[in-house]
Amino acid sequence: MHRHQRAATLTAVVLTGALLATGCSSSSGGKKAEEGGDAASAGKATTPRMTVAVITHAAPGDTFWDLIRKGAQAAAAKDNIKLVYSSDPNAGNQANLVQNAIDQKVDGIALTAAKPDAMKDVVAKARAAGIPVVGFNSGVDDWKRLGMLEYFGQDENIAGQAFGERLNELGAKHALCVIQEQGQVALEARCAGLKKGFSGKTDTLYVNGTDMPSVKSTITAKLKQDSSIDQVVTLGAPIALTAVQSLSDAGTKAKIATFDLNKQLVKAVQDGTIEFAVDQQPYLQGYLAVDAMWLYKNNGNVSGGGTAPVLTGPAFITKDNADSVAEFAAKGTR
Repeated sequence: MHRHQRAATLTAVVLTGALLATGCSSSSGGKKAEEGGDAASAGKATTPRMTVAVITHAAPGDTFWDLIRKGAQAAAAKDNIKLVYSSDPNAGNQANLVQNAIDQKVDGIALTAAKPDAMKDVVAKARAAGIPVVGFNSGVDDWKRLGMLEYFGQDENIAGQAFGERLNELGAKHALCVIQEQGQVALEARCAGLKKGFSGKTDTLYVNGTDMPSVKSTITAKLKQDSSIDQVVTLGAPIALTAVQSLSDAGTKAKIATFDLNKQLVKAVQDGTIEFAVDQQPYLQGYLAVDAMWLYKNNGNVSGGGTAPVLTGPAFITKDNADSVAEFAAKGTR
């Protein structure tokens, strides 16, 4: 598929998904939290009360997951759903949280599969117990193999390629792709896609995303070591904002572009500190994953027919269009 055709297809899918939406606090680090949700919604369902578990690999303090959770809360409020949210960045612990949800006999489970093989057995157990499971955010290449009903998120490889093509247009020659969690499939796919789409040289740098001082010093050291790096690519907003400090410390003229947004990141794009960001619309992912449970139980709907994912990105946020996103980012929903 040609680049422009692919972009049109992605746009159509994203717009279709957006029509379904009406619209996190920090991750619970493994502690379950029952949330009703108070975000905007278009009316409220009168169907029988359901319980849906949303289980992610969120690390404590990562603001990205605030958006996922807010979207899930909005859908739960609209659909008369009791939402049970839990998270743990450790794959084994996350699988245990899924097992807990099965034991509680919830009506549906929405989960991220950053480490797909760790989810395989518990997804099978949920299916055996008659509990539908949908995937979102991570695991776009594995959700069908794992036996999930549907998937909501971004094709990270395609997003990475599109990212690389944009860097070509900006004239970058040597990119440093910073991965904050080694072995996380979505992050690895972004850098792999970048290498495919970018015509220049690409290096990969692994950092500990839970230790920002270490992130800062590691990126600084790499930039001082190799002055030919003219482009830093980060895979999360907090990493991007920390990399800004690294560039200053290293005294380099390299530029930064990133995947994912938060309120501060949008401001950085507006003022030109960050060149651009790729938004996978996490609020929409959380919303659609929970809403999918209601649609499946009450009308037998399966988005994508169970064969294709529903894509929520990539949506490029640049200085030219950041103002249109800023008001939503300020509210904590983009």
